Amino acid sequence: MSRIESFISAFNTDAAAGELVQRIEIPLIQRDYAQGRHGVKVDEIRESFLSVLHDALAEPNPQRVSLDFIYGEIDRGTLQPLDGQQRLTTLFLLHWYLAARAGVLDDTEPWTRFSYATRQSARRFCERLVTAVPPSDVENLSGWIVDQSWYLFVWRHDPTIQAMLVMLDAIHQQFAAVNAVVAWERLADTAEPAVSFHLLPLPDMGSAEDLYIKMNSRGKPLSDFENFKAHFEKIIESSSSASEFARKVDVDWVDVFWHYRGDDDLVDDEFLRYFEFVTEVCEWSDPLLTSDSEPSLVKRAERIFGNANPSRAEHLEFLFSAFDVWVDRDIPATFNQVFGKNSELNGSGSKVPLFFRDTDVNLFESCCRSYGLRSGGGRQFTFGQTLILLAVLLHITHATEDFPHRIRVLRNLVEGSTFEMRAERMPRLIADTTRLILAGELPQPGNSFSLPQIDDEEAKQLFRAASPEIEKVLNGLEDHPLLRGSLNGFELDVTKLETRAGAFREVIRSDTLWSDVAGALLTIGEYQRARGRDPKNTRSFQFVTPYGANRDVWRLLLTGATQKALAPTNRVLADFLDNIADRPSHLAEKLRDMQSKWLAEREAALEFDWRYYMVKYPDMRSGGSGIYFAEGGELGYSLCNLRGGTTQMNSRYRDPYLLTIWRQLGEPSELDDPWFIGHERNPRYLTLTASGTGIQCFADGYRLSGPAEGEPLRVFDDALLELGIGDDGILAVAQTAFRDRQVDTVDRIEVGTALVRALISKGL
Repeated sequence: MSRIESFISAFNTDAAAGELVQRIEIPLIQRDYAQGRHGVKVDEIRESFLSVLHDALAEPNPQRVSLDFIYGEIDRGTLQPLDGQQRLTTLFLLHWYLAARAGVLDDTEPWTRFSYATRQSARRFCERLVTAVPPSDVENLSGWIVDQSWYLFVWRHDPTIQAMLVMLDAIHQQFAAVNAVVAWERLADTAEPAVSFHLLPLPDMGSAEDLYIKMNSRGKPLSDFENFKAHFEKIIESSSSASEFARKVDVDWVDVFWHYRGDDDLVDDEFLRYFEFVTEVCEWSDPLLTSDSEPSLVKRAERIFGNANPSRAEHLEFLFSAFDVWVDRDIPATFNQVFGKNSELNGSGSKVPLFFRDTDVNLFESCCRSYGLRSGGGRQFTFGQTLILLAVLLHITHATEDFPHRIRVLRNLVEGSTFEMRAERMPRLIADTTRLILAGELPQPGNSFSLPQIDDEEAKQLFRAASPEIEKVLNGLEDHPLLRGSLNGFELDVTKLETRAGAFREVIRSDTLWSDVAGALLTIGEYQRARGRDPKNTRSFQFVTPYGANRDVWRLLLTGATQKALAPTNRVLADFLDNIADRPSHLAEKLRDMQSKWLAEREAALEFDWRYYMVKYPDMRSGGSGIYFAEGGELGYSLCNLRGGTTQMNSRYRDPYLLTIWRQLGEPSELDDPWFIGHERNPRYLTLTASGTGIQCFADGYRLSGPAEGEPLRVFDDALLELGIGDDGILAVAQTAFRDRQVDTVDRIEVGTALVRALISKGL
């Protein structure tokens, strides 16, 4: 028969009260002490348990608490608990802490005879602990214990001892401000114990190991879902919604999540992930809540939905609507009616494609599957997905007007705000999303969506209002997978947009012709974009890529800046697309024709600037990144071209002039393959393998660097003399002034090729 005991009264010397307990020993079959481990779940259990104990012992209104049943076998005065190890260990540590602080610690008291049979080290630690009294002003309790002479260095490897130290620090944090004398008196009161439990000594039922296995095979701990429900019902117990929550969470809402259950045929994880989504939206929406890294969903829910939050009623209303909205609804159809797959959808504009990595347009299912999970340092269910799922909720709940257009605008804003999708911006992003969906208001520039994308949406809003007949064409262009909602790179001309959109699709589909596209664009004008925050002081420029594998380079060129900043680019693009659309021949022929005619004009005028070389020689535009660094920030005859996949000068790159010469010569073995590293100001030489002779391309022509000494140096000097090159090693390229700058009047690639060929012929 069970008997009600406190930790102290369990060590009873009165045989009439039952079999004597002279000591408590955790048996070998029990696991290590776990309440002191680190982890989100354990931290929550530890804090919750200590909070209950604190309420039972602290002033002014202590409330007695029962810790339920503790089962065990009493063998010759030793209680070996089969269930209750964690609670008993924590009570032992609490008794030591309060007794020491109250000045009544006596290691001869029966309650101090508590130990572990699992490890000798843990048993020895308990024996030494009850003899130690920390100073009253100790701050780091575990640190003080570890510094004691009796604390053995090897104990740092004992998980039970380490867990006890963690628990002692947690007890110290919870009870440091408590009147220890009063708390000890309440704890030690055996007549009316503040903390009690039902001790159930078990009769002889076979081996303790067998009994332990039987007990644990018949029982099952509460799941995270069940624990959360219990905690949350307590959080909102004073609300009029409490009973409604208890009913819906087990009936109506579970039915919704049943369709998205996991392989375990449970909805626990799916429900909790969606609940975390709702909770986080409420956190971001509440101006009184500061940013908090609290990992416990229960604690976060208490901050949002608990009595202390003045906005709890609004948050609870949103919570219920966020769950109720899916009841008896065809969820896949809800999303499929609005959203399309991550594709161009043939430019129809009838649905809004989503361009997230997760191609499932059912954002509710994606949320249930991955909300709160991390991958590669980022969220699997992204901030952008969070905003669009919220928009769908708001629309269904409030039956908003013009939703297809408003969700399209939101999609554009999300896609155009990659760098703005950060946790610290989410409060403003949530507020702007809410106003957009409920009232159709575009965001104002600020700590929210990107300024260029807001600028783009404002321009398109005016364009749509003035030319509603072009809506479908505009939507289809927005949906292009390279543009993804951003059209600042296009001139919004109602008379030409449709033909330009068609020409653009043709160009992008024909990625095998992109090298010729890059050349043809330059025949129209300087379409490139200055990179960096300050275009006036840039070192590098973005061009298109010649390779289909680097297709996102087009997006880097055509999006991410305001219409004003992109004006030079979109003017060239518009004229280029008009040229493409107006020519009857196939695209490849059109592109070749544009380049050949322009080159002929330049050659007739003897104007060989950097654009001439970029158009004439495909190797000049062969870098997959489309990024060129220019010495002095001015495009000319000293350039560095980055490889695909790189954006900075921290890996190998090409000098396009030297690369072109090497390729024109047929990549001869007499020359090193011209790769370079370092700053664009550093000299770059095409190097002859045999002698080390180098040829640098610079503004005025070519500069030669000869061998260091010996016969190669003599041959080099003779070659300079024969080629008419002075002692400075400079071979000037004929130039003239064009538009305030010096421009070649002869083809420097031909000059450089002839120069290198001559040096090779000399044996250098």
